[in-house]
Amino acid sequence: MLSKQSSFLNPSFIHRLSSTLPHNSINHRSYLPLQSPSSPENPFLYILRRCIALLQFCASSKFKLMQIHAFSIRHGVPLTNPDMGKHLIFTIVSLSAPMSYAHLVFSQIRSPNIFTWNTMIRGYAESENPSPAIEVYNHMHVTSIEPDTHTYPFLLKAIAKLTDIKHGEKIHSIALRNGYESLVFVQNSLVHMYAACGQAESAHKMFELMPERDLVAWNCVINGFALNGRPNEALMLFRDMSFEGVYPDGFTMVSLLSACAELGALALGKRAHVLMLKVGFSSNLHANNSLLDLYAKCGSIKEAQQVFNEMEERNVVSWTSLLVGLAVNGFGEEALELFKKFEKERMVPTEITFVGVLYACSHCGMVDEGFNYFKRMKEEYGIVPKIEHHGCMIDLLGRAGLVKEAYDYIQKMPLQPNAVIWRTLLGACTVHGHLALGEVARTQLQQLEPGHSGDYVLLSNLYASESRWSDAQKVRKTMLSEGVWKTPGYSLVELGNRVYEFIMGDRSHERSEETYAMLAEITKLLRLEGYVPITANVLADIEEEEKENALSYHSEKIAIAFMLVNTAPGTPIRIVKNLRVCTDCHVAIKLISKVYGREIIVRDRSRFHHFRNGSCSCRDYW
Repeated sequence: MLSKQSSFLNPSFIHRLSSTLPHNSINHRSYLPLQSPSSPENPFLYILRRCIALLQFCASSKFKLMQIHAFSIRHGVPLTNPDMGKHLIFTIVSLSAPMSYAHLVFSQIRSPNIFTWNTMIRGYAESENPSPAIEVYNHMHVTSIEPDTHTYPFLLKAIAKLTDIKHGEKIHSIALRNGYESLVFVQNSLVHMYAACGQAESAHKMFELMPERDLVAWNCVINGFALNGRPNEALMLFRDMSFEGVYPDGFTMVSLLSACAELGALALGKRAHVLMLKVGFSSNLHANNSLLDLYAKCGSIKEAQQVFNEMEERNVVSWTSLLVGLAVNGFGEEALELFKKFEKERMVPTEITFVGVLYACSHCGMVDEGFNYFKRMKEEYGIVPKIEHHGCMIDLLGRAGLVKEAYDYIQKMPLQPNAVIWRTLLGACTVHGHLALGEVARTQLQQLEPGHSGDYVLLSNLYASESRWSDAQKVRKTMLSEGVWKTPGYSLVELGNRVYEFIMGDRSHERSEETYAMLAEITKLLRLEGYVPITANVLADIEEEEKENALSYHSEKIAIAFMLVNTAPGTPIRIVKNLRVCTDCHVAIKLISKVYGREIIVRDRSRFHHFRNGSCSCRDYW
């Protein structure tokens, strides 16, 4: 029914341990056992009571747990005894000992009670493999054991870890039928389960139905929206939470900061930082890591470094977050210097740390350094490269214009290349104009992910850059016939506690008339600076004037115009864009930063661009 027993946790091992123990091998006094009765008592009951007392004081040692188990066997206490089995399993789960051990004990208990069943479900729910929790519950149902108030929270926790929404909905209906849905801890578990399974709306609906909502419920629903790409809703719920007088904790702050980072809402993130200091979370490691991540993702790398330097405690996540933050903000050399300090601290890098290191090399054109670190990762740290590491190496070569070398690397990879690998090559072919290899990559992508809109756009861009308009149009028609829609580009800006979203040509937002008037003014001033629109990748063979007009209404340009209208001169402008910044916008924004004397920070799909005085931090390498 459940997972197989570990070889060292079978009955023979326990018996061997029992036979090797001298009679006084357990320091009974250290466990405060029951004293020998002054009057005659059933010897079995006395030993059973002693073993249970020993287990209750076995709070930190798995080996002592097994000693007590061996002691019970030596003195004739059978595992079939429900009381002994119940306490033994509870101790195993509490000490996070292997669940194969708990299963070994459980399988021998005669008529386990509901407490024991629940403890087994809890143990699996808290383990690395929660799947058997559902099997235990099903077996419990077959044996006609009725669940109680503790069964569903443990079971829903396991389902949340498995992100198994079908089982989750089934258990929800059973809990409702049995009358347990009204219990607050079952309701909290349901909110958490739906959020973990990507059903943020269902989590919110469950949350809204709760007559009483504690901090756990608020945290679950806020985190659910934050994790599922709904940061605006997460921030609104946090505001509602404060209105209702519910005090946040460290978990709340992590969710809030994650939502701010996703939106690039720096001002709100800074207020969350002040709140952290005010309520005493400045030493919370997880909250500090989220704060560091927020500043890095908002392009405020100096603030990220300050948070890092002031942290009382740091872990690998802290170092990696700052390392990646430096890399994507264009500070590759500083990122690699940080990694050297990381090694001097004798910390052990993880697979993710090396993804950050290779990312730094890739985005700064450090080809030789990248291959050197890739070699060290394998030889010095014994980390077997995963597909993500190989992807970094292909990106490293592709960004440097070594597209043929990138293709050769793919051919020699020890792992089967996935869609991301071929898409990385296709992107490099589009940027550097390698049509033949681009078509090879597209053929592979059609087999792996035939409906991905980005692949059509990349190939169409590649044809357009070569003035092969009929082929570009053919790609667009194929998209339409197959029902594939291009992901619309959008840009986000934060102003006055709100996040505004702009899409190409959108006139529905506030102050639209003033924004487009500013956009026209920007176009005139840029032309006086010698700006000539770069129309090579506009996706249709149309008149040049129409192409230029289309480029003028890209979402980042509208966002910049909106912020120029609504902010004081000299105020930095921060933009989050969901797609890669096009070449024309990159050139235009450099000039805007010079003409208007503004620092403009743009976070696109792959990195940060810090525009200042007519230049960009990426040095035109992105």
